Amino acid sequence: MGLGNLQQMTMLAVARLGENAFAKVVREELEVATGRELAVSTVYVTLVRLEEQGLVTSETTAPDPARGGRGKRYFRLTPEGWAELRHAREVMARLWEGVKPA
Repeated sequence: MGLGNLQQMTMLAVARLGENAFAKVVREELEVATGRELAVSTVYVTLVRLEEQGLVTSETTAPDPARGGRGKRYFRLTPEGWAELRHAREVMARLWEGVKPA
């Protein structure tokens, strides 16, 4: 399969956030880590695509009247997602072997 940069970073943010991983907070985590601004919709679409690939799963909380009747959708990595992240890390480590930074 092979993860793109945004997918890999999004999955790592989900892993770091644990039970608190919903789109807005994942976006904030990515912005702090990368120094890049991201639209919450970009992160949300990435999370949905990762879910379609079986790499993350989600649960939506009950509607909250304080939030206009909407629940929050929380994401977490699946075992397949963890395996894909480990594979990506191993590939990058192999590629870095023998590289001498300029």
